[in-house]
Amino acid sequence: MATGEKKPIPLEFEQPLAVLAQQIEALEVQLNDNPELEGDLERMQEQYRSLKRSLYTNLRPIDHLAIARHQQRPYTRDYLGHWDPNWIEMHGDRKGMDDAAMVCGLVQMDDLQVIVIGTQKGRAIKEKQQCNFGMPQPEGYRKALRLIKHAEKFGLPIVTLIDTPGAYPGLSAEEHNQAQAIAENLFELSAVTVPVVAAVTGEGGSGGALAIGVANRIIMLEHSVYSVISPEGCASILWRSNDKVSDACQAMKMTAREILNLGVIDEVVEEPLGGAHHDYAGAAANLKQALVKHLKELEDLGQKQGRDAIRRDRQNKFRLFGAHG
Repeated sequence: MATGEKKPIPLEFEQPLAVLAQQIEALEVQLNDNPELEGDLERMQEQYRSLKRSLYTNLRPIDHLAIARHQQRPYTRDYLGHWDPNWIEMHGDRKGMDDAAMVCGLVQMDDLQVIVIGTQKGRAIKEKQQCNFGMPQPEGYRKALRLIKHAEKFGLPIVTLIDTPGAYPGLSAEEHNQAQAIAENLFELSAVTVPVVAAVTGEGGSGGALAIGVANRIIMLEHSVYSVISPEGCASILWRSNDKVSDACQAMKMTAREILNLGVIDEVVEEPLGGAHHDYAGAAANLKQALVKHLKELEDLGQKQGRDAIRRDRQNKFRLFGAHG
């Protein structure tokens, strides 16, 4: 766990680890008065490490979902703070609105200056409400669209960070043309001639995720998920039961490794053991390394074959989805 971050809250499947950790802490307190307990402490610590390795090697899809939704998981602002403490945020959709659920800015990543567009869920209750729990409204997608056009105009690569249960489905969003806002983003992202790399860092939910996910390269963090509907929604439609969420997770093939095997994404980025919320700096470093690698490959493609080759590369990628034979 990184310095300055809160101790991770254990998930349901992590309870055996949490119990063992408490026993280790109690033994460490006793060690000052009973040095002979040092051997017991070392054995228990080794047992903890072994259990942890075993636990995270055999995760079920619903366990990956729980990690992806963990309330302490790093969000867009956390990643940007690690990559570039001096990043410049850009606000507004040029129509008088701003959406805290969509964060946009100019970021320095090694020797690359990029436009980053990402969703933000918020942590404290007030911030969660301001960010609408990570569900962007139409003005959020229009802000993203403004930055997409800005990147195209000035030849800047685009990085998108996806962690949203989906676009906001409420009445206000429909009144402000949510579907049109998403459709315009899909259209514009498919046509830009600058490199676009999308990363699913938590939940990649439906059209709300796809609206900033039309990219030359799509990568996912190890414990992130990507799906056309939430498992709860799937269970309610197919089985008409909330008890079938685990079955829905299994059937939907929504985990990073499964989606990689389907050929929908290009890379799975390893997370620190236990999930990104255990080590923000480590997760940010791994993600940055993968993003920069793909951006530089696409920059090389543009230099060798012209910027239009980058657009063709992206369009061909999506045309091949679902192809067989």
